Amino acid sequence: MAQTRELDGIFIDVEVDDSVRSDPALSAKLAEVCPVDIFAADGEGGTLRIVRENLDECVLCELCLDAAPDGTVRVKKLYDGTELRR
Repeated sequence: MAQTRELDGIFIDVEVDDSVRSDPALSAKLAEVCPVDIFAADGEGGTLRIVRENLDECVLCELCLDAAPDGTVRVKKLYDGTELRR
């Protein structure tokens, strides 16, 4: 029987530094600004979770880059090997 592997982000991946993931205010801000719900602030602690199934919905608007401190969020364009960051 052939095994299948689910691919979350075929075109886009997002990396977020731990300092942002563990900051409830920044986590909430990222969840708020993303128009395609790539980010979610989970639980009472507000830990950031990346919603993997929404990655390829990214419209490259850079609102997440605007909302987070420079260098803490990276949007990787898997289709050409480049990334958006500040």
